[in-house]
Amino acid sequence: MKKTNALERQRSVYVAGAAGVRQMIPFDPDLLEQKAKVKMNPAAWAYVAGGAGLERTMAANRSDFDRHRIVPRMLRNVEERDLSTHYLGQNMASPFFIAPIGVLEMAHPQADLAVAVAAAEWGVPYIFSNQASVPMEQCAAVMGAAPRMFQLYWSRSNDLVLSFLQRAEASGCSALVVTLDTTMLGWRIRDLDLSSLPFLKGMGIAQYTSDPVFQRLLDVPDETPAPRAKVTLDAIGTLFSAARRYPGDFWGNLRSGRAIRAVRTFTRLYSRPNITWADLPFLREHTRLPIILKGIMHPDDARKAMDYGVDGIYVSNHGGRQVDGSASSIAALPSIAEVVREKVPILFDSGVRGGADAFKALALGATAIGIGRPYCYALAIGGQAGVSELLENWLSDFELTMGLAGCKNIEEVRKTQLAHG
Repeated sequence: MKKTNALERQRSVYVAGAAGVRQMIPFDPDLLEQKAKVKMNPAAWAYVAGGAGLERTMAANRSDFDRHRIVPRMLRNVEERDLSTHYLGQNMASPFFIAPIGVLEMAHPQADLAVAVAAAEWGVPYIFSNQASVPMEQCAAVMGAAPRMFQLYWSRSNDLVLSFLQRAEASGCSALVVTLDTTMLGWRIRDLDLSSLPFLKGMGIAQYTSDPVFQRLLDVPDETPAPRAKVTLDAIGTLFSAARRYPGDFWGNLRSGRAIRAVRTFTRLYSRPNITWADLPFLREHTRLPIILKGIMHPDDARKAMDYGVDGIYVSNHGGRQVDGSASSIAALPSIAEVVREKVPILFDSGVRGGADAFKALALGATAIGIGRPYCYALAIGGQAGVSELLENWLSDFELTMGLAGCKNIEEVRKTQLAHG
């Protein structure tokens, strides 16, 4: 595992610059977005960069960090800085983790595999997406003993849910992250304007097509009337895309119709809006993994989650992709931290764009900080090398912020009092 040193990272950038060599990944998050946009097609960019409605939640996720101010403390010995932390029974190299993002093949052909390798290089836990482009087993195989978790979207098929749980355990995942805020897709107008949903092309469903239970479900007669689509070149392209991504022979997939059946079965099973608190014991009964609830934004929900004995709370509004005009994640964090009172870890994401944001979230009660869209942008720009460079930059940025604020370790960051206004 690589270890970062912020001052060495700075020095290497400037020395390379003196020789006329620029870094691949922009340090400015806005420039990072701009460079990634050039690399991605319009549909891919809309899916990754877009949010719900008028994207006011996305904007609030970033702007609300400005309501909290770091007040640096002086004359403290911060020559030796330690980024390590501990949660869920594991020692972690830093307080960062890689948040789950689906359909990464839209950003780069290496997709989830590239992220898995880069995460393992820096010891940053990776939450495998339920909507991955590469099965979890393949990602686990390239990570060695590096930490990883699995994100679960609760399907309409409990048999499929159980299969995912068993595979996550076998893949060495250390926790189950149950996403609660996406039982239905949000109203994402960038995607709607392009009439584009990648799953219909067989993208982002590798966890399903690689699953033995899902394969059996394909053999169950579907009495739902098949949608009648006009035969166009685009329709043929969608058919070919699904056949190309489905496991096995392309022409065999076309002849059997199994690839399109997989897409239809996925769309029928994916969304389950009727899950309630009463369903949680089912997970506890069927997995030994710690259970983390993702999408908690209200202190009463955090309190109820604690009553149900969950092992972690994940404060997130899905990067602003689900409810337009909702509270920002950073605004929701303090009241939830007050309820949790360090009894279980609090994971956090949405709107984080650098070391200062991460510092503030830790000071407001988070245990670990998720990196989201920025790593996807780095993936689009440079594949595995791009993600690795971004992680080094983020770790270095946070390390310097921590030291310059007068903190030599994560515990001191958590005890920091921020100014508000």
